[in-house]
Amino acid sequence: MRAIWKGAVSFGLVSIGVKLYSATEEKDIRFHQVHRSDGGRIRYKRTCSVCGEEVTYDDIAKGYDLGGGEMVILTDEDFAELPLSTSHAIDVLEFVPAEQVDPILYNKAYFLEPEGAATKPYVLLRDALADSERVAIVKVAIRQREQLATLRVREGVLLLNTMLWPDEVRTPDFGFLDEDLKVRPPELAMAASLIDSMAGEFDPDAFTDDYRAALQEVIDAKVEGREVVQPEEEEAAPAAAVDLMAALKASVERARAARGEAPAGGAGEPTPISAARSAKKAAPEKKTAEKKATKKAAPAKKTAAKKTAEKKAAKAPAKKAAEKKAAPRKTA
Repeated sequence: MRAIWKGAVSFGLVSIGVKLYSATEEKDIRFHQVHRSDGGRIRYKRTCSVCGEEVTYDDIAKGYDLGGGEMVILTDEDFAELPLSTSHAIDVLEFVPAEQVDPILYNKAYFLEPEGAATKPYVLLRDALADSERVAIVKVAIRQREQLATLRVREGVLLLNTMLWPDEVRTPDFGFLDEDLKVRPPELAMAASLIDSMAGEFDPDAFTDDYRAALQEVIDAKVEGREVVQPEEEEAAPAAAVDLMAALKASVERARAARGEAPAGGAGEPTPISAARSAKKAAPEKKTAEKKATKKAAPAKKTAAKKTAEKKAAKAPAKKAAEKKAAPRKTA
């Protein structure tokens, strides 16, 4: 890595010499603009819109547009005379709890390396900052611009995070914020169930830039003169759901299936609301079933009684005939 800035961390009466390094780098695949027919690079000339002449970098200054065709020209000397007290220093202003800094303010990250004999005070500040469980709010000037920043510890190194100024953060102005939208408790409970089913521990290494990998595969295939293997198509995202509860239930089951968990009878563990609904629904069904069973049993009972009576009636004449035969005959 190459240092992009040198200065000192001003911590009370202690000054710690440091070098600044970019802590991140973009991995985007970059392209040049070329002529489609022969691959020649497309070049752009810096020309003046007034005289039409080509201009070198040495003759280029910064201009502030006043509007109406008027321009104020600022040179490097104008910027050098600006009163930047933090031009070669990182001034510690205060120490605050990390959770008080809204992440939307964070801009770029830089590593700080101690320079020369500053290693011991550097380690002292690092350890004291780590023990305090706070971050340092600092001011620093990088590339002729004063910036607010935080200083914290990451993997044994001091990390400088430049921040946006509060007036650089936009205020959301959306119509739905003024609408009185109500979320039903069952929907909220189902959404909470979906969150629980997708909960995990964040591991950044588990995620990859699939688009960049596929694009690199296309480039490699072009270089080697082979066919590009198309990646498997992912499941299409569902269209806007009309039934929010149905979509949430399906999402819960999908998340459980992805984790290899068995379906839990529809949409997860029963909530008090869903249990009450199930009981209410089951009660009429139970009464209807009992009523049907009673109606069915009554004719069967009548039929059985009728058959028994008929059987008894059929036996009666037979019995009388047998008794008559068995009776002794009278002699004259």
